Amino acid sequence: MLLRLTGKAELIGGNEMLRIHFGDADQGAVRVAAAPNPFWEIATSLHRFQTRDGRWAYAGWLRAVRAGLREKGLERAFRTVLLPLFPRAAYFPDFLTPARGVDGLAAGLDAILATPPRRVTEEVARLDRVVGAPRWAARLGAPEERGELVRMLRAYHDVGIAPYAESIRSRFDAERAALGRAFLDGGVDGLLGGAGPAIRWRPPTLDVDVRAVDRELRLDGRGLTLLPTYFCWRTPTSLADPALPPVLCHPVRPPAAALPPDHRWAAEPSVPLAALLGRTRAAALCAAAGGATTGEIARAAGVSAASASRHATALRDAGLITSSRHAATVLHTLTPVGASVLRAAGPRP
Repeated sequence: MLLRLTGKAELIGGNEMLRIHFGDADQGAVRVAAAPNPFWEIATSLHRFQTRDGRWAYAGWLRAVRAGLREKGLERAFRTVLLPLFPRAAYFPDFLTPARGVDGLAAGLDAILATPPRRVTEEVARLDRVVGAPRWAARLGAPEERGELVRMLRAYHDVGIAPYAESIRSRFDAERAALGRAFLDGGVDGLLGGAGPAIRWRPPTLDVDVRAVDRELRLDGRGLTLLPTYFCWRTPTSLADPALPPVLCHPVRPPAAALPPDHRWAAEPSVPLAALLGRTRAAALCAAAGGATTGEIARAAGVSAASASRHATALRDAGLITSSRHAATVLHTLTPVGASVLRAAGPRP
């Protein structure tokens, strides 16, 4: 199937290619976002409810969010408003992932409210043409209707994103640091070539594996922003409108499967966990819950770097953590088994 600039690149179907064409000026204008964008996290997290892909990786989060939605009385709004507006399909509206989101939730919500009615109407009409839209969506051009949508987005964010903000930021920072080291070691070639297995730099083109869409994007001197995103699973995605500032939303590495759905586990180990593994190794496991380098494990556990490396090896051999090398740094994160051990051990007193 061949589609040209008809929708975001995370689609249902087989893998195709997004080709991003760079000019000389574009290579000097590649940047990594300074902070996670909560609206891309909202969008990609809603996609996790609509597919079995990666379901095992987010199983604990999915259970917790479903329970939170029930508790807050948000199930109906979730089913009838949010999922239809953010389908994991050929398209969802660009105005729902504003660039100002990197300045925080409030700034992004203000941007959604300030979107020109004509743009909202056009994007909702495109959603209807491509995958179908609920009848009420046509009213989103009216600011008061968007005000209600903004309240729903805030409520969902409070349940599905905010409680996990520390873990999301930790993984974002680790990915951003890895990309920064790749740039220091190899310049733009190292940065673009190190953005993940689905992204390949073949100057002057960046080839990105996407789902069920072939398309071309010419940067024309605008550069490109790389946006590591926790809930983006395997396949990068991007904005549909080629006139908007180019951004490539891509998964953090290792995949989000390594994290438990509650950042409390990155604190002091519980008494049962320390009794099971020993105080130092338990501290190392807790540190890995947020993604930690060997040096960070050493500081968290109060041991030397060499000792931290030995403890990390033991935990990795036991299948509790996974380790990935980024240049001279090794990042350790939990496996699903490691996350289960932390949950079973219970929160610290």
